[in-house]
Amino acid sequence: MYDYLVVGAGLYGAVFAHEAKKAGKSVLVVDRRPNIAGNVYTEQTEGIHVHKYGAHIFHTNNTAVWNFVNQFATFNRFTNAPVANYKGELYSMPFNMYTFNQMWGVVTPEEAAAKLEEQRKEISGAPQNLEEQAIKLVGRDIYEKLVKGYTEKQWGRDCKDLPAFIIKRLPVRLTFDNNYFNALYQGIPVGGYTKLVANMLDGIEVRLNEDYLEHKEEFDAMAHKVIYTGAIDAYFHYSLGPLEYRSVRFEHEILDKPNFQGNAAVNYTDRDTPWTRIIEHKWFQFGKDDEGNDLPKTIISREYSSEWQLGDEPYYPVNDEKNGARYAAYKALADKEDRILFGGRLGEYKYYDMDAVIASALDLCDRELH
Repeated sequence: MYDYLVVGAGLYGAVFAHEAKKAGKSVLVVDRRPNIAGNVYTEQTEGIHVHKYGAHIFHTNNTAVWNFVNQFATFNRFTNAPVANYKGELYSMPFNMYTFNQMWGVVTPEEAAAKLEEQRKEISGAPQNLEEQAIKLVGRDIYEKLVKGYTEKQWGRDCKDLPAFIIKRLPVRLTFDNNYFNALYQGIPVGGYTKLVANMLDGIEVRLNEDYLEHKEEFDAMAHKVIYTGAIDAYFHYSLGPLEYRSVRFEHEILDKPNFQGNAAVNYTDRDTPWTRIIEHKWFQFGKDDEGNDLPKTIISREYSSEWQLGDEPYYPVNDEKNGARYAAYKALADKEDRILFGGRLGEYKYYDMDAVIASALDLCDRELH
């Protein structure tokens, strides 16, 4: 009999399993996928660590979390500085002095601020939808070229039909700073995320290709407690209806050339380009393999946002009122379970950055293990 069965070998499950083992508990980890690491899974191809489920850039202001992950990997100094491509025009992201110079030809922060102020005046009163909210934040020009098409592809809906709260703020910097994340620590684990998670799970029994929900009674009988990181609605057989997500489809391509776009991430912000962005994975490791050699080939991934159907991989929770109420009802059911603890992105129906997932798992460890 194990002390804990951990369902899911992603970040949340791996953190809990590691800490439980360290506390002297016996742990079994199961995952329905053929690999560990959940959505941060990286696969090495042509010397490149390919982010199979989308780009993951670690960034945090939480020193405790940063110290925790550095036990399992060395992080490189990668800084996220995406580029936006609008019909062949290139703009710096996030919106900063480079962007404003490219958009309007302004040179000084005063000129940029004046231009922004002038364009924001178009919306008076409280914004009624995402379009109005975005214009109130960054003006019509930036909205039309850099926000509208990308957002409509991301959500599969017109910006006028999306609620204003989705874009509570758009970062505007009156400095020449292309660093997307305003974080004290950031980087990519050398050797990839799969290696980082493997190091967390070192010495712990892991069974892959095991669907917990299909053999629930059998698995439940094997442990005193279950840490469940799968979808909360699936656990309850969708009895209150499925929670909604946006999904993402990836097209990966190996190219026989050393450089495709010269940057890790390029967002395609016009509505007509079907993909939302292209990731060129080798730039997460500065174009070098783990031994520091130049990589002769490159691998790109085109990302397509899609409406989620049951059976698809869930990515982004649709945090509107309807789904919020439905999740609250599922949470009430979950709270009645005495041996099952729900956690992580799917277990809590919450969009989590990686550092927040780790902090949440460590918080559970504090309550549960100490």
